Amino acid sequence: LVTGVQTCALPISTWDGQSGLHTHMTNTRITDPEIFEKRYPCILREFSLREGSGGSGLHPGGNGVVRDIEFLVPVQCSILSERRSHRPYGMEGGGPGALGRNDWVRQGEDGESRVNLGGKATVKMGRGDRIVINTPGGGAWGSETAEKVKTNGVQKEVFAAKGSVDRYKMRQETN
Repeated sequence: LVTGVQTCALPISTWDGQSGLHTHMTNTRITDPEIFEKRYPCILREFSLREGSGGSGLHPGGNGVVRDIEFLVPVQCSILSERRSHRPYGMEGGGPGALGRNDWVRQGEDGESRVNLGGKATVKMGRGDRIVINTPGGGAWGSETAEKVKTNGVQKEVFAAKGSVDRYKMRQETN
């Protein structure tokens, strides 16, 4: 079982970040829940957007996802993920996104217990155990207090253009 879920596309100066995007790593794909459950001995208990996980700012970062998978037989489960100890940073004054988290929910005689697996781990899970993957939110672009101006009924932020592309554009426009 190999799945790859990226949190979001980065926000930039003109739009908000996108939530819950899937990115392909070599040979992965996001499989429909019905096919996933038919092919593997598991139940997909939840696959949803992780509301509030994107950074706050003029253009908020995209929200991560929650993926809760229950195993019907004992399995060896591996996770390889990032942004579990360092939050995704914001740009131009935007706030950081929320940290990701990978939990092993164990079924025991005394009920459920949760173990934080960190970003990279391999564990032997029992029947009824679950892995709950909370992907990080994306960092925002621009501070929430950024000045805006109204142009033809459309809200646009005021910012100073910087960088080599802008210098090239200025040279082209002045010649």
